[in-house]
Amino acid sequence: MKKTSLLAAVGIVIFLLILVPSCSYNGLVRKSQTVDSQWAQVQSVYQRRADLIPNLVSTVSGAANFEKSTLTEVTNARASVGRVNLPAAPTDTARLAEYEQAQNQLSGALSRLLVVAERYPELKATANFRDLQAQLEGTENRITVERQRFNETVNLYNTSIKSFPNVLYAGKMGFQPKPYFAATPQAQTVPQVNFDAFTKPSR
Repeated sequence: MKKTSLLAAVGIVIFLLILVPSCSYNGLVRKSQTVDSQWAQVQSVYQRRADLIPNLVSTVSGAANFEKSTLTEVTNARASVGRVNLPAAPTDTARLAEYEQAQNQLSGALSRLLVVAERYPELKATANFRDLQAQLEGTENRITVERQRFNETVNLYNTSIKSFPNVLYAGKMGFQPKPYFAATPQAQTVPQVNFDAFTKPSR
């Protein structure tokens, strides 16, 4: 009788040793996939901004004597963004920092272009420019939202792999911590696209 009870107890322990890691593994897979899914959303809104730039540059370059160096800066910054390819959520902090730096450079270049554009009333009066202004403003807001959501999903994932019992075997199963977007002053500065704030009073 004692032998039977002992075998039953051993069987239960073995069953739990198999079941718990299996359930934990499936949960970690789901959380990792959620991070990748949210990363795709981040890339989507950044790509949306990049897609607006050719039309913006084309529209702005039509203004007489518009500063060519400003247009060149935006074009070069957009090209730099395209060279940083991260198809899945990065696990390397340095790679995410490289990606974020390229995006921040583009944000700064766009901001400077839009401020310079204020000096050209005939440009501001065009319907195409006003439409681009509204689209850029909406896209920048979406970027902020999707970056925040990405950080939230990464936080849930990182907390899970560091929690017991996952912490015992998550690393051995290939689940590594993922980096967050940094809240740098430059990253928090959204390009200003509200031209009304720069309008000079009429005399």
